[in-house]
Amino acid sequence: MPTAVVTGARSGIGKAIARRLLAMDYNVIGISRYILQEEMLHNNFSVIQSDLSLAHETNLTCRALQENYKDITILINAAGFGRFEPHEELSPETIESMVHLNLTAPMLLSNALVRQLKENSGFIINITSIEATRSSKFSALYSATKAGLRAFGQSLFEEVRKSDLTVATINPDMTDTPFFDSLRFEPAHNQESRLEDEDIADAVEQILSMRKGVAVTEYTIRPQRFAIVKK
Repeated sequence: MPTAVVTGARSGIGKAIARRLLAMDYNVIGISRYILQEEMLHNNFSVIQSDLSLAHETNLTCRALQENYKDITILINAAGFGRFEPHEELSPETIESMVHLNLTAPMLLSNALVRQLKENSGFIINITSIEATRSSKFSALYSATKAGLRAFGQSLFEEVRKSDLTVATINPDMTDTPFFDSLRFEPAHNQESRLEDEDIADAVEQILSMRKGVAVTEYTIRPQRFAIVKK
């Protein structure tokens, strides 16, 4: 049975994708800081507890995946966080953590697994953000990390496409997840003004369902209307 690695699998988009992959008969390795085996009551689900905002933990995770698994066919980079404030108000620790979690860790995981994924004609799917495609105030750091991940995925696709490894980028707009729990705003509560995490899982399933020889390299998902709620 093929294996998928999903970062940020404890909640939100990552959890929805992990559940969808389990329903599609994949073994799923969920990676998150505090994730437990009990997060998913499924025999094909296993966990790696790792804080991917820290370099040494990311490197240990990469080594564990390389040494212990040979049937990985999918890497989903879904872990991430954001802070939306004037750039001068961000702490150096926040800058370093966000760059590592949102951008460096996906690059390191891809580096560790790309040979195996090429051999298995697999997929790398990076979950970025609508902010990767535009410029918004109070989002310089977050947008830079997500735009960097988008550019990385697009260039990597060109590099590996002869191997039948597909690299895809999903740019979701505001999605109703715990991402907004610590922020000062959130998506409006009406269905037409927000995405659900299952919408992103739908996109992943569609990308994986394309016939080999056809690659979806970028997928932008937006609600029909725009509205936010300030807390």
